[in-house]
Amino acid sequence: MNYFMYKLIPPRPTFHLDMNEEEKAVMESHILYWNGLFAERKTLVYGPVLDPKGVFGLAILEVESEEEAQQMISEDPAVTSGINQYELLPMMVGLVRQ
Repeated sequence: MNYFMYKLIPPRPTFHLDMNEEEKAVMESHILYWNGLFAERKTLVYGPVLDPKGVFGLAILEVESEEEAQQMISEDPAVTSGINQYELLPMMVGLVRQ
């Protein structure tokens, strides 16, 4: 398995507090999408990181390849909507809880 850190970068630091209705709908779809990937065991953990400088999303992906990780992100409603940006970085994992 390969592991990647997926950071979802919101359009503004206050995004989690002041989303408009369209943004809320997109983020609800985003949550449903990642719930499905979690159920498929493609993610180890995901959710918002409560950084005082600005909340952002984080997921640790457990996939066969970088191409699979890129495919998952390319179908994320938060990204396809153009609302959020992202970073995807490979991880060297020491231990993984089974």
